[in-house]
Amino acid sequence: MAITNYTYLKLKMPGANGVITIGSTFSHADMCDHEHYELTTAVINSTKLPELKNSATLAVPDYNRPTSLSDFHPIEETKAVGINPTDPTKTVQIRTKLPTK
Repeated sequence: MAITNYTYLKLKMPGANGVITIGSTFSHADMCDHEHYELTTAVINSTKLPELKNSATLAVPDYNRPTSLSDFHPIEETKAVGINPTDPTKTVQIRTKLPTK
C-alpha cells in the first residue's frame, strides 16, 4: 500500500512506527528518466533494425550520370532564358504563366 506523489518526488508507505517517506531530487529523477529512455531505445532498436535491414533495398543514385533537358518534362508553358550574355547556349527554363493561387 504505497502512495506516490510525482509532483514532490515522494513515496509514502505505512511502516511499523508510522508513515515511511522516501524522497528524491529532480536531477536524480531526470537522470533515471534519461537512462530508462536510452535503455528502451536500445532494446527497441535491437529488435527493429534487423527487420528493417532485411526489408529495405539499398538504392544508390548515380550522381556521375550527366543530365540533359530531355530528362526534365515541364508540365506548364515555359520559355528558355539566357543566363550568360557571352554564351547563348547557357539557358534556363522558366514558367510563362503564374498559377492563380
